[in-house]
Amino acid sequence: MNGSSSKVFATALLAALPLLASAQLTGNVSLTTNYKFRGQDQDATKAKAVKPALQGGFDYAFGESGWYVGNWNSSVDWLTNNSLESDLYGGYKFKAAGADFDVGALTYIYPGNSNGNTTELYGAATLGPFTAKYSHTISKDYFGFAGAKSGSGLKGRNTGYLNFAFAQEVAPSVTVKASVGFTRFASDIKDTGVPNYMDYQLGGAYDFGGGLSLGAAVVGANKKAFFGHVNKSRVIVTLTKTL
Repeated sequence: MNGSSSKVFATALLAALPLLASAQLTGNVSLTTNYKFRGQDQDATKAKAVKPALQGGFDYAFGESGWYVGNWNSSVDWLTNNSLESDLYGGYKFKAAGADFDVGALTYIYPGNSNGNTTELYGAATLGPFTAKYSHTISKDYFGFAGAKSGSGLKGRNTGYLNFAFAQEVAPSVTVKASVGFTRFASDIKDTGVPNYMDYQLGGAYDFGGGLSLGAAVVGANKKAFFGHVNKSRVIVTLTKTL
């Protein structure tokens, strides 16, 4: 490294020091009676309601800058030779017009079977207890439905997911939560007969303090006749510890 390059590197490092000093790392671990993603059971091998999953991850926020990165993981059982979902994401949070905004990218990785790998861009806006979030698939692959890796010759790109959520503390340590989401598949997937569908969730959570909380909710989706038992409504209980 020459002298001028050294000076540029040193200047950049000094500029980044305040950001690194104020960075925050948090972690979480959960045990849930059933992992549902957009209303669908992520253990598709069993029709029973209780299919425990172990979950956990971390978030790294770069101080007050609004930038963040993170990783989240869960046990799953719907792809051959795979038992893990590992999500990598990063984004930027900011405030404008009295609302909180969040934009970023997320990649779902299934280490034992890359047919499920999917990448989305997302944007969310929160105003008071209400949040609206839209996720848009940019990868050719979409959770094994379509894509180059699945060998189907179809594309899952441009599949969209719109979610509206509500969360409000109604008593000390008690929060009521509800959400409804809509999946709109890319034309290649719809042409095979796979229907768009809606998912829903209604429940609440109790905060014990010290980062420990217990949540319970009814979660499910419509189009059960097409997707089968994975869309069936379940009462799901989740114990979470934030570190």
